[in-house]
Amino acid sequence: MEIVLIGIIGLCIGSFLNVVIIRVPKGQNISLPASHCPMCKHPLKWYHNIPLLSWIFLGGKCAFCKKKISIQYPIVEILTTFIFVLVTLKTDSLLKAAIIASLFTMLLALSLIDLKYKAVPDNISIPALFISVFVQDFLISLNDALLLAGAFALLRILVSWIIKKEAMGEADIIIAGIIGATVGVELGLAAIYISAIIALPVFLIVSKKGYELPFIPFLAFGLFITWTFTPQIHQVLDMIYG
Repeated sequence: MEIVLIGIIGLCIGSFLNVVIIRVPKGQNISLPASHCPMCKHPLKWYHNIPLLSWIFLGGKCAFCKKKISIQYPIVEILTTFIFVLVTLKTDSLLKAAIIASLFTMLLALSLIDLKYKAVPDNISIPALFISVFVQDFLISLNDALLLAGAFALLRILVSWIIKKEAMGEADIIIAGIIGATVGVELGLAAIYISAIIALPVFLIVSKKGYELPFIPFLAFGLFITWTFTPQIHQVLDMIYG
């Protein structure tokens, strides 16, 4: 029963996350105006705002203008629910689960905003960094965050010097700090490696079309995979180090 409640909470937070993803990059208030159709601007009734169910029952269309509602809405709600349920199942403390799930939810928002707007709002990334230092022991997390962020900053300078143009973004350094704080330096490096491996084939495909690929979604996904499969990745690292 507890996990069902966690899932419902995840759905509701996912619904709110959609508002954040759409409004924050535009500098809009996340509370006002009230929920409305982005096409016809008609205010929505409360029963049009039930997470996931409203989208299904409305057939993915606005109840008033009948224009299609973006598939982003149910996808974000489902992903957020998945994050909350998985993190709760893998964590022995509800407080710690809430911290980690909140962190991954914020990273999900940053990833989608970066994909859609090529922007990484500080009013999401900085709080996410703050939350991340409470995932493990505070001092250890803070130290690991500074180490990995510093290493990433030096890498950025080096790569920019080699290719003679700006490489990566400043926000990537913040995400590197979040990775270090969440899983430590060793696993953090593994997370960045996984991110690069996943990003490489996608980059090769989209670069031919002239699309600039943001790296933050891959960093966030790499961190999520690393955190989820920490024991297995430790085993692989032990095999490598002998």
